[in-house]
Amino acid sequence: MKKILVFLIISVSFFISAEAQNGRLIRKVAENRLDERASPHTGPVPDYNKPEFWAASPHQTDSADSIPVFLKDEVRDERADVFFIHPTSFFGDAKTAAWNADLTDVEVNRRTDSRSILFQATAFNGSCRIFAPRYRQANMKSFYVRQSPRARQAFDLAYSDVKKAFQWYLKHENSGRPVIIASHSQGSLHAIRLIQEFFDGKPLRKLLVCAYVVGYQIEQNAFKTVPVGERPDQTGCVVGWRSYAKGEIPRGVAAENGNSVCVNPLTWSTSGAWASPELHQGIMAGFETIVPHTVSAGIEPTSKILWIETPVNLEEKAEKLRNLHVYDYNLFWMNIRQNVKQRIDSFLKHSP
Repeated sequence: MKKILVFLIISVSFFISAEAQNGRLIRKVAENRLDERASPHTGPVPDYNKPEFWAASPHQTDSADSIPVFLKDEVRDERADVFFIHPTSFFGDAKTAAWNADLTDVEVNRRTDSRSILFQATAFNGSCRIFAPRYRQANMKSFYVRQSPRARQAFDLAYSDVKKAFQWYLKHENSGRPVIIASHSQGSLHAIRLIQEFFDGKPLRKLLVCAYVVGYQIEQNAFKTVPVGERPDQTGCVVGWRSYAKGEIPRGVAAENGNSVCVNPLTWSTSGAWASPELHQGIMAGFETIVPHTVSAGIEPTSKILWIETPVNLEEKAEKLRNLHVYDYNLFWMNIRQNVKQRIDSFLKHSP
């Protein structure tokens, strides 16, 4: 076990680096007024007819096609589609960086592909075709002044690209196929809006297998007709969680006053019962290694965040991580993969 734990620290170090970079950005935001004159966005408007504007597509070879060696004998199919909205990979200087990403930025695209597409979107490639658009995501700094006019404009621009990509997918690719919406962090902010606009109380809801809206607050009344998932084979529902070490309730989360929902990915319910490691199918410890039965989890009753306990060492420089946001998918990669198949089976079984 010791060798596996050391490998985990090395293999996910880039996620920790991203978290450290976010911390530096927060300090800069606190110390400096953001320059409202910074460019709102740069680069081209995406044309989703062109492959370069997709981080993942079944019509090209990309990181979403990757299959870990321990699944080389897995029987896979593509009975459904997943529309995956990736998290923030655009940071930059807090005062001078553009508010929205340039889609020709090689480094931003590399971070997107090597992190979220490889370690998150691949959880769905056992059962789905994967569509993941590149979009002019808001700079991370937008989250720390999110009520400012410039930040709201940045989020609106990012969502306009996500919406445009989804409309392109519906027109050119869907043809009545079952759909999964999946997302993380900033992607989940946009996923909530997308579900409200296209699925909630709309005819398209009949094609919704499930929405995995992870790493962002889902307010209790976010949706009128799309329920929160309460069992692992439920369809037409939304599930989501935010991961923290047991005992941790950040001030920002406390300020929500419990206006949130959380589904435990070990039980796929909102039950407050603590779930044991026996239910845990595996942390993705590097893309070629799964470490099962190493996470237990429960929903904190007042804040509705997911508390985690694990013997796996997620430390850097002897500073124990309390906010496990960057691991939301990694911690439960195999549970997600198996649940996707289970929900698609249930959806197709009950489809007319």
